[in-house]
Amino acid sequence: MARWICALLTVGFLWTMMMLPVQAQAKADLSVTEEQLQAGEEIFQKAFAATEKGDFSQAESYWTTLIQEFPQNPAVWSNRGNSRVSQNKLALAIEDFDQAIKLAPDQPDPYLNRGAALEGQGNFEAAIADYNKVLTIDPQDPMAYNNRGNAEGALGNWQDAIADFQKASKIAPDFAFARANTALALYEIGETKEALKTMRDLVRKYPMFPDMRAALTAVLWSEGQQGEAESNWVAAVAIDDRYQDLDWVKTIRRWPPHMITSLDKFLNLK
Repeated sequence: MARWICALLTVGFLWTMMMLPVQAQAKADLSVTEEQLQAGEEIFQKAFAATEKGDFSQAESYWTTLIQEFPQNPAVWSNRGNSRVSQNKLALAIEDFDQAIKLAPDQPDPYLNRGAALEGQGNFEAAIADYNKVLTIDPQDPMAYNNRGNAEGALGNWQDAIADFQKASKIAPDFAFARANTALALYEIGETKEALKTMRDLVRKYPMFPDMRAALTAVLWSEGQQGEAESNWVAAVAIDDRYQDLDWVKTIRRWPPHMITSLDKFLNLK
């Protein structure tokens, strides 16, 4: 049966998957023909190819076609929402996630994705409510803990954020960004020694992790260790040069305030 029914869902910075059983789709619409499913498979492949190339507008168009053909499939609604998030069409994306939730209220992924869109709007309380819903459905969802930690941090609740990041790391020990977020939050509350240790551990395990290379640069520079800071910076920007853009780090990656201050000091040689 057509693989496109089991569609991947993006969650802002992360990816997850919502599995809609073929049997459920068949019960929802017995009139779907094999020809329609094959056509849907082709459009599905085009939608993901467009997404992989970063052509989110074209991906949105493909998902719209699938919605017209299969309006009872929550995954295609959520996927169109993700393509809209990638274009910063946050209000329209939330409408799509709302529809996905209406069709599949017991599935966690549309709530997770809507939470990320709400964060993009700066509506952190509503985002936390969506992450709480995810954790009601699946108490062991590491992405929900990580994302809720991000939202808590945006509200200045750093101890709560750290607890969530650590919970995510405990559930999924290889979830590198959850550990990275823990390190950044520890630095924000003045736990510099522990933050530095966590950053170094992550770089040792993941040498090509630009977020922690850049973070090490900022912290080490502030600590007077210029040589090591410079070497980490060379590695960081070789992998991802967006860390040279302080506004991107602040508004998109959303580092905590003290990390932004330290990176600014390095970038401006203060």
